[in-house]
Amino acid sequence: MESAAFHRNSSSSNSSANTELLSRTGYTILAVIMGVFSAAGIILNVVVIVVTVKHRQLRQPLSYALVNLAVCDLGCAVFGGLPTTVTSAMGYFNLGRVGCVLEAFAVSFFGIASLCTVAVISVERYVVVCYPMGAVLFQTRHAVAGVVLSWVWSFVWSTPPLFGWGTFELEGVKTSCAPKWHSRDVGDMSYMIIFFFLCFALPFSVVMVSYSRLLWTLRQVTKLQVSETGSTSHVEVQVARMIVVMVLAFLVTWLPYAALALAVMIDSSLYVDPVIATIPVYFAKSSTVYNPIIYIFMNRQVSWFEVHLNSHIQTKKKRNSGSCCMFMTNHDRVFPVSRLHCCCGSVWMGPLVL
Repeated sequence: MESAAFHRNSSSSNSSANTELLSRTGYTILAVIMGVFSAAGIILNVVVIVVTVKHRQLRQPLSYALVNLAVCDLGCAVFGGLPTTVTSAMGYFNLGRVGCVLEAFAVSFFGIASLCTVAVISVERYVVVCYPMGAVLFQTRHAVAGVVLSWVWSFVWSTPPLFGWGTFELEGVKTSCAPKWHSRDVGDMSYMIIFFFLCFALPFSVVMVSYSRLLWTLRQVTKLQVSETGSTSHVEVQVARMIVVMVLAFLVTWLPYAALALAVMIDSSLYVDPVIATIPVYFAKSSTVYNPIIYIFMNRQVSWFEVHLNSHIQTKKKRNSGSCCMFMTNHDRVFPVSRLHCCCGSVWMGPLVL
C-alpha cells in the first residue's frame, strides 16, 4: 500500500489524487512560503559560518556551539527545505521511496542535532555564568564535547527507521517525509514515544533548567548589587527578555509538531486534516531562520566583544586582580555584578549580553 502511494505520486497524470488534499493554489502558496524560509535560512547560516571562519577572533570555544547550530540549520534548509519547496511547487512528492527516506533522515538528523545544540548552548551559558571560578573551567575540549554529543545523539536516534524500528513516510499534504508518527504499529509507536521524550522533551527540559538556574543566579547577584550600591542595572531585564525569546522560539518551532504527534499516538481515533498536519512541519522548518537571528544577530556587540575579549580580560585581571566581574551591554557600559563572580568576560555568551 505504501509503495502504491509513492507510485501514484510519481506520475503527474495521477497527481490529481492529491487534489482533494489541497488545491493547486494551495500547493503554490506552500512552495513560496517554504522557499522563502529555505533561502533565508541558507543565507543567514552561511553568513554566520563564513564570518566565523574568516575572523580568527570569533573562533572561541564558546562560539563552537553557535557555529554548530548554524551548520545544523543549514543542513535542514538544504536537505529539508529545498526538496519540500520543489515538491510543493509540483503538487506531489516526486522523489520516490528512496528520496523520501533520505529527506526524512536528513531533516531528522539535522533537526535533532539542532535541538541538542540549543540545549548544549543553554548548559554552557549556565556553567560559564554561574560557575566562573569552578574547579573545571570551560575550555576547548568542553566545547568540542558538546558539539560531538549533539551529533552522536542525533545520529543514534535518527537511524533506527533505516533498520526497521520506526518508518519514514509521507506526511501532511504528501510533499515531505518524516517518521511515521500516526501509525498504530507497535514498532512505530515505541520508536516515536522514545523519540519524543529523548529528542524533544529532554532537550527542552535541559534548556528550561539551565536558564531557570541562570536567571536565579542573576537575581541573587542583582540583589547583592542593590544592597551594596543602592542601584540596579538593566542587565537582569535584558537577560530575562532574551531567555524568554529563546524559549518561546523553541516552543513555537517544535512544540506544535511534537504535540500533534503525541496527541495522535495517545488517541488513535483522532483525525487530523492533512492541511492542519502540514502547519507544524512548516513551523519546525522555520527554525532555520529564527535560530541565527536570535542566537547570533540579536547579539549586537558580539563581534566587538569577541575582538577585544582577550585584551579586556588581561586588562581587568591586572587592574582588579579578579576582584569583580563585569556585565557588558550594547551601550558599552560596564556594570559591577558581584565579588563572588570574579571571572571577567565570563557572562558574554550570545544574546545574554545585548
